[in-house]
Amino acid sequence: MSATFSSHSVTQRGMAVLNDPLLNKGTAFPWEERTALGLHGLLPPGIHTLEEQVEQAYANIMSGTNILDRHVRLRAIQDNNETLFYALLQKHLTELMPVVYTPGVGQACQEFSKIWQKPRGIFLSEADKGHIADRLAAIPNDNIRLVIVTDGERILGLGDLGANGMGIPIGKIALYTACAGINPALMMPITLDVGTDNVTLRNDPTYIGSRSPRLRGQDYADFIEEFVTALQARWPDCLLHWEDFAGRNAAPLLQRYRDRLPSFNDDIQGTAGIATAAILSGLKAKGETLEQQCIAFAGGGAAGIGIAGLLLAAMKAEGLSQEDALKRFYIVDRNGLLTHDMEGLSEGQALFARQDETAQNGQGRTLADVINQNHPTILIGVSGQAGLFKESMIREMATYCPQPLIFPLSNPTSHVEATPMDILTWTAGRAIVSTGSPFSPVEINDRSIVIDQTNNSYIFPGLGLGALACKAKSISEGMVMAAAQAVAALSPMQSGGKNLLPPIENIHDVALRVAGAVARQAQQEQLCLPLDDNALREALAALSWRPRYQPYQAA
Repeated sequence: MSATFSSHSVTQRGMAVLNDPLLNKGTAFPWEERTALGLHGLLPPGIHTLEEQVEQAYANIMSGTNILDRHVRLRAIQDNNETLFYALLQKHLTELMPVVYTPGVGQACQEFSKIWQKPRGIFLSEADKGHIADRLAAIPNDNIRLVIVTDGERILGLGDLGANGMGIPIGKIALYTACAGINPALMMPITLDVGTDNVTLRNDPTYIGSRSPRLRGQDYADFIEEFVTALQARWPDCLLHWEDFAGRNAAPLLQRYRDRLPSFNDDIQGTAGIATAAILSGLKAKGETLEQQCIAFAGGGAAGIGIAGLLLAAMKAEGLSQEDALKRFYIVDRNGLLTHDMEGLSEGQALFARQDETAQNGQGRTLADVINQNHPTILIGVSGQAGLFKESMIREMATYCPQPLIFPLSNPTSHVEATPMDILTWTAGRAIVSTGSPFSPVEINDRSIVIDQTNNSYIFPGLGLGALACKAKSISEGMVMAAAQAVAALSPMQSGGKNLLPPIENIHDVALRVAGAVARQAQQEQLCLPLDDNALREALAALSWRPRYQPYQAA
């Protein structure tokens, strides 16, 4: 998959050069390189600069009739010419972020089998059991430093998409490069196709994945164990990024493997990091602390518990005891408010279950009851239930809290708990709103309010870059908190601006600040070897890559 370079020397010739997305320059190959690499006749005679290619490609993508069409066009460029893809993405990141990632990637995953054109990444299925080490050994790239893996069971808020979930790790890798500048040749997307319980997919003749029901229980655990063991043997210095595993597996897998190899779950830790950053930014702008807040969650899955866990750590850092801090949380899941006497709670849910209440016939109080009776000042939606935040709930919050923080974070856009327009209308423009998916600015009370997106891309690219640069042996809660604090420190709202988070166009600078903070925290916790500032800069530079055409010569 990766190119063979030696001082810009190229061993491939002819179509092999054009078929390698990390080598291909398309019409930007100069005449002398076409001669040296045997490209005459394989390319039209016109020669263009990268800048000209970028503008042509951008016009082509934006002429797409819908976001899925644009996503397909953008991915075709990635599969053909990665330098052009990343130059395009970096120049037009604000416009293309929704195309390459949410909400575009959600639609792309739903249609992944139908739009699949060219292999990218690794698919490991139940048929590979007992041979996973052999499958990884067959990959010619020895320099993989970062792997994103999914089993496709909980893709955004869309559920079990099986092998179609590969669109997510492909999209996340694109953001690692676009946001943090990590060399794409150092990363690999992997899908563990352990079957699907989505019967519609299994019966779809176009589906590219395994048509078996999902592995469960010990069979699933054994498959994951074989994968992790093989991964460590093949690329012992890699960082493992877990993505879109179902709640029943996400936290246990992270707990099982986080100290065995450097790894993190973006749905748990990345989401927690950016939500905490946005909350800290909003509270500082209001002149308040976490200690003064009451926080309600709609959704007690991996994402909700992850956010609550990081906010709990932040409260304790402010001086609260754990007992007092836990009293400030109300987590409402499918069976209502979590209470201590409920059966089947996960370890994380049990921590936040209310000790002062009991369930009635297995059901806790509703979200509306919590808002009416307990007066939360912060409301976080990670339920995946469109329209869950009702007008009566939001208006009630606005009666006792002049500026409530209301974060409907569910992805994609079709699953958001309430739109920013509705929330701001119901609160007369007073709420501080941030969403998981992108929304247009809201015009209200003669103001134009830009809606912040608590996009994990503010956290995970810099977190991964910093962990790789310092060669951290694990990813700690302190490192995630350092990432959140680094983003919060860059909040425009803290210096008189209107937004919780920096603009997307500044995301590369954000990633570098996050990477530095993460690496320094890892050193404080003795999770890596000491690095002075110069050594850290050199380590970051060694991982970096710029989308620029390099001169080639024939090997």
